[in-house]
Amino acid sequence: QVLLVESGGGLVQAGGSLRLSCTASGLRFDAYDMGWFRQAPGKEREGVSCISYSDGRIYYADSVKGRFTISRDNAKNTLYLQMNSLEPEDTAMYYCAKAWNWDLTLNPNKYNYWGQGTQVTVSS
Repeated sequence: QVLLVESGGGLVQAGGSLRLSCTASGLRFDAYDMGWFRQAPGKEREGVSCISYSDGRIYYADSVKGRFTISRDNAKNTLYLQMNSLEPEDTAMYYCAKAWNWDLTLNPNKYNYWGQGTQVTVSS
């Protein structure tokens, strides 16, 4: 059974930082692309960043480029998202997800397992 558990969310002032973690179990973590997504109330789920399992490719949404950094530690089965210079517009539930194929993408429809999410709230 695949299980993804996010942590690290919270309330932070604009300009602050948070580091999200996603611990995976029940899968060969080092064999899959992984991604971070977010969903704000009343909005669709959007891709934030994704990372290849093998060749180091990383994609970011334009809205977070230069502020967020995705990384993974395959030895610890853990995915990370370092978020700096946070803005109120970053407020959302953040989810990690496992891709079901190996075509690295920010399209959430290409991910088949999801965590329960961790809330990030940025105050102005």
